[in-house]
Amino acid sequence: MKKDKIYFASDFHLGSPNLKDSHTRERKIISWLCTIEKDAKAIYLVGDIFDFWYEYKKVVPKGFVRVLGKLAEMCDQGININFIVGNHDMWVNDYFQKEIGLNVFENEILIEENDQKILVCHGDGLGSGNISFKLIKKIFKSNICRWLFSRIHPNLGVSLAHLWSNASRRKNMKKTSNNHEHLINYCKKKQKNNPIDYYVFGHLHSPTIENIDSKAKYINTGDWIQHCSYGVLSNKNLEIKKF
Repeated sequence: MKKDKIYFASDFHLGSPNLKDSHTRERKIISWLCTIEKDAKAIYLVGDIFDFWYEYKKVVPKGFVRVLGKLAEMCDQGININFIVGNHDMWVNDYFQKEIGLNVFENEILIEENDQKILVCHGDGLGSGNISFKLIKKIFKSNICRWLFSRIHPNLGVSLAHLWSNASRRKNMKKTSNNHEHLINYCKKKQKNNPIDYYVFGHLHSPTIENIDSKAKYINTGDWIQHCSYGVLSNKNLEIKKF
């Protein structure tokens, strides 16, 4: 079968809210990956794949071996898999590149697939407003914050991080789910200076397609906690589907 489709998915939040639910979700994600590998030219994982991730110098978080193994297998097949980090898994170093074969990006990327220009980004901290979130994100991304966290023993550090992550995600989902206006406005401003075809985001956990103008569309891939949704670009048409 011809490998000519481009897939986008985000917000798996593996590790949350508990081991049982995370394993169930992980197995469903692997079933989806097995389904799409036959025709996938490229896959873009648009952030918050993990509910929390931190790479110590010689330690990575326990778990996720099934999905990481599947991604490594697909990379070995020659499928181009890209990971754009989100606000829950921003603390990455080089583990995914060296061990799995993923391409990792910390900021938005502009790609061209199937003759379509596509901006891909997790979407956290973009647009106007939400000053407190932007400040917290800036602090967390700083080298000093990462260094300080690395001084904490992993048993304590990861446990505390999961408690904070679960509380933060529940709070933000109540505020932002189905509220795409700030991201749509962000796209409209960018579209004036550099017109493209699609803007693909995650973060808001709500699968959505909206017109930016007569040319461009805003796509939010949703999540795998409630919707099991993803984007697929076939020829020049990008649409949302559910698994």
